[in-house]
Amino acid sequence: MVNNPFLYIVDEQSSRSSRLSTVLSFINEPHQLLDMATLQMRLGNQEPVVVLLGALESQQHADLLLRYPATAFLLLGEPLQPLLQYANAVGLLSEPFSYASLTQLLRDSQQYHRLLPLQHKQQNTAKFDGMVGTSASMQQVRFLIQQVAKTEANVLVLGPSGTGKEVVARNIHLLSNRAGGPFVPINCGAIPAELLESELFGHEKGAFTGAISTRKGRFELAQGGTLFLDEIGDMPLNMQVKLLRVLQERTYERVGGTQPIKADVRIVAATHRDLEHMIAEGSFREDLYYRLNVFPIETPALNQRCDDIPLLISELLQRQEKYSQAKVKFTEYAMQSLQLHSWPGNVRELANLLERMVIMYPDQVVDVAELPFKYRHLDIESYVPQYPESLQERDLLNEMFQSADDGEDDTDSEGFFAVADGLQELPDQGLDLKEYLAGLEIRFISQALERHEFVVARAAEVLGLRRTTLVEKMRKYNLGKDE
Repeated sequence: MVNNPFLYIVDEQSSRSSRLSTVLSFINEPHQLLDMATLQMRLGNQEPVVVLLGALESQQHADLLLRYPATAFLLLGEPLQPLLQYANAVGLLSEPFSYASLTQLLRDSQQYHRLLPLQHKQQNTAKFDGMVGTSASMQQVRFLIQQVAKTEANVLVLGPSGTGKEVVARNIHLLSNRAGGPFVPINCGAIPAELLESELFGHEKGAFTGAISTRKGRFELAQGGTLFLDEIGDMPLNMQVKLLRVLQERTYERVGGTQPIKADVRIVAATHRDLEHMIAEGSFREDLYYRLNVFPIETPALNQRCDDIPLLISELLQRQEKYSQAKVKFTEYAMQSLQLHSWPGNVRELANLLERMVIMYPDQVVDVAELPFKYRHLDIESYVPQYPESLQERDLLNEMFQSADDGEDDTDSEGFFAVADGLQELPDQGLDLKEYLAGLEIRFISQALERHEFVVARAAEVLGLRRTTLVEKMRKYNLGKDE
C-alpha cells in the first residue's frame, strides 16, 4: 500500500510559495519549501513525492519533468501551462488558490503515484492463497483485500453461493497483522439456534443438560486471530442481539458463566442473502448490519468473469490430481463451451464438474461431445471414427465364433453353422478357412438380396453393412440380379 506522497514546494517567487504554504497548513497537508539543489537530492531517494513547481531561475522545468517521470508535478502559474504536455505534469494551480481545485489536484497526484506501472506491480506482489483469476473484478477484490487486511475493521463478504467467500476471508487473515493467530470459521446456518450461543461463546460445566465439562467457544478459540462468521444472514434474531453486544463491548461471557472474557478477534462475516431486504422484512437487525458492514467486499459470480475459467480449471485440476492421481484435458472447443455456461453454482459447480470428468475420462482429452448435455453450448461436429471393413468383418466373425465357443447362445450358433452345410466341427482333413468364409459371405449376401428383391439398401440394412460396402462386395463376387 502506497503512503500519501509528501509535498515539496519549489518556487523562486517567495511570496507565492508562502501563500501556498499557508493554504496547505490550513488543510493539514504536510509539506516543505525547498530550493532546486535540495529538491534534486530528495528526488534521488525515489520516495513518492508531489512537487509544486513554480518559477526557477534556471528555467529548466522541462528537464526536471523528463528526468523524474515517476514524480507527479503540480505547476504554479499560467506561464507554465505549456508544460502540461508532459504526462507527469498532473495539473496547473493559479492564484487565488481555492480549496476545491487544490484538493482535487492533490488527489489526482496521489492517484498518479498509486497507479504507477512499476508501483502497481509491486503492490500486487502480496501472495494470495487460492485466489485465481486475472479479470478486472478479481483484481478489484484483491485490491480491496490488501487495503483492509492490515486494519482491524470488520469486513462483510457478499456474493452468491459458491463464489469463494471463505477464500476471501482467509486471505484477509493471511495478509493481516493477525496472520500468526488462528483462523476460525463457523457456519451460522448449519448449527441449531439453541446450540449457536454455546458454539460462539462456550459454556461452563453444568450450564445446561449435557454440559459435562467447560468448553471454549469459537470466539475464545479465535483469540488473537480472525473469526469468520459464514452465512450470517441465517443467524436467529436473539443471537444477533448477543453478537451485537459483543461487537460493541468487545467482551462476552460463557453460557452459565459470570466472568467476562475479552474478545480480541477480527470479525469477517459473509452471506449470500440480501441483508438490506432482510432488514426491511424485520429478519435482520439494522444496527448489527452497520457494525458488520464497515468494509464490504463483493465476490463476483463466475459468469461475470468467464475469462478466468481456463485458469480456474488448471488450478482445480492440479488440486484434484493430488487425490485422484489422474487428470483430464479439454479441447479448445470444450473450453469455449464451458465459458458460455451460466454457472448458477459458480466455482463450486465448476469443481464438481471437473471431478466428474476426471472420473469418467481419466488422463484423456475431453471435447464438447464428452461434456454433460447442459454444458454443450457449441454445435461442433464431433469426430466419429470409421474403421476398415476388413477390421469390422474380423471383429464380427470373432464375436460369432467366440459366442459359439462360450456356449452363450446355442440357438444362434447352431443356426449359423446350419446354414454352412451343417458343418459344426473342423473336418479331420482340415479346410481352407478363407475360401470357406468367402463362400459363406456369398451365400448370406445372395439370400439377403433375393429376400429383398435386390433392393441394395434393405439388404445392406439386414446384413449390418453400409450400402457402399455391400455394392463393393457384390462387384467383388459378381453378384447381380441376373445371377
